[in-house]
Amino acid sequence: MLGEDLQWFTTLAELERMSAAAERLHIAQPTLSRMLARLERRLGAELFDRRGKRIALNEFGRVYYEHARRAQAELDAAGQAVADLANPARGVVRLSFLHSFGGWLVPQLIAGFRRNAGRVTVTLRQGAAEKITRQVLDGAADLAVVSPRPSAPGLGWRGLLRQPLVLAVPAEHRLAGRRQVRLADLGGAEFITMHPGFGMRRIFDELCAAADIRPRVAFEASDLVTVTGLVSAGLGVALLPLADPAPSAARSGLALVPLADEGARREVGLIWSAAAAPSDAVRRFRDFAEDWSDGHGGISSTRREWPPHR
Repeated sequence: MLGEDLQWFTTLAELERMSAAAERLHIAQPTLSRMLARLERRLGAELFDRRGKRIALNEFGRVYYEHARRAQAELDAAGQAVADLANPARGVVRLSFLHSFGGWLVPQLIAGFRRNAGRVTVTLRQGAAEKITRQVLDGAADLAVVSPRPSAPGLGWRGLLRQPLVLAVPAEHRLAGRRQVRLADLGGAEFITMHPGFGMRRIFDELCAAADIRPRVAFEASDLVTVTGLVSAGLGVALLPLADPAPSAARSGLALVPLADEGARREVGLIWSAAAAPSDAVRRFRDFAEDWSDGHGGISSTRREWPPHR
């Protein structure tokens, strides 16, 4: 399969909807159907189970998808390497990040980097912490902005900043006027939190375990703006990073109470594959992120990076 063939197949495998994949790929749905049929004939096996208008990867499809995804990452890396050799002043940085950093941190990093980065291109992907960590390990992304620090082996890490966590409650809640609160005092509360696989959900689960409470989860969401809005509507309470500015409309009608629990903070950092040799563009972005962190009161440089520069 050529690179463009890998792209249409992986897009279809991830969306599992023929119409949505055709729209994203900007091709006609019948054309995409014929492309899939030709591929399945060539392989001698169907890759999807058909369920009315929906399709779902079957056992054969999942195996093929994993190989196709890795092959696409290798082709992307090869293209980047050739481009860097041909013109080091250009280069590409493939950056993944959590949704909650899209409104402030990532734009600040990119804007500052591009002022002195020549013609370096930065491409962006968003997703949950587990997903973007896998992208870095698979070679589909050069760098990712994540929180908390992933536990997966084979990753480099550079801390950027720490955000205190607060308890967000509706303005009329009984705890709204408290100077601080402990999670142990909230055993009967209904929480609004992120779906499993997201960084803030991992932090929430770990803090609840440390406080020896089994939280009642009323709602799960995929972004902090939705979590904030649900709290504002009086549907529960939530843990939020203090310095994560949600739109004012979402933050109106709630109060933020400092958490007294040990470790009630979100450590934000940059990750990369420790096994991959970074391009000049990627190395420059990492160096810029370190300088940016120092200028914004980030984590002490003596504890910031592991492994050291490659």
